[in-house]
Amino acid sequence: MSQPGPIEHPSWLTTGDFTQAEEPFALFSAWLKEAAASEPRDPTAMTVATIDSDGLPNARIVLLKGVDAQGFVFYTNTTSQKGRELGAAKTAALVFYWKSLNRQIRVRGAVETVTPAEADAYFASRPRGAQIGAWASLQSQPLESRKVFEQAVADYTAKFGDAPVPRPPHWSGYRVVPKQIEFWQDRPFRLHDRIVFARDAGDKPWRKTRLYP
Repeated sequence: MSQPGPIEHPSWLTTGDFTQAEEPFALFSAWLKEAAASEPRDPTAMTVATIDSDGLPNARIVLLKGVDAQGFVFYTNTTSQKGRELGAAKTAALVFYWKSLNRQIRVRGAVETVTPAEADAYFASRPRGAQIGAWASLQSQPLESRKVFEQAVADYTAKFGDAPVPRPPHWSGYRVVPKQIEFWQDRPFRLHDRIVFARDAGDKPWRKTRLYP
């Protein structure tokens, strides 16, 4: 997974007081590193929330596949319900929750599609079975039976043989470019710490605010 640049040992990292951080991506990187060491499974799991054409929200768990100063990246079928809603609203919210650390991070922002080169590179890194599955699955559409799906997998397996599996035209990645990132740390008696970083656009400076828990 892509990570932000090296953390230059800011004072908050030494003292452990994350509320002193002045920039959210280095703080996210530090928290993700701790989660990778403490979470029993999938520390990169995050909730992706979208809205449909009626304004009704949808939420599901996906895996973070890249993060840097531009934003948070994940991949999916662009014709799925998730993909359609991301394409229409062009906004999303993310939530990371690490139970082992009693920490939560909330992200809100605009959504953009990754470049074809980025999508190609990540698709090529996936296990071959997952590549085949991306072709066989009509994600979010009704499925008559498991047998039909398994037959589609067999058909695409035969079609590609031993050749490299190309990225499907309907499969790509999305980047959530954050306008707001909130860090939440559990404290005794519900006296939690909440720090939110906000900015007007991706090229604007961050503003930091402490919130009541």
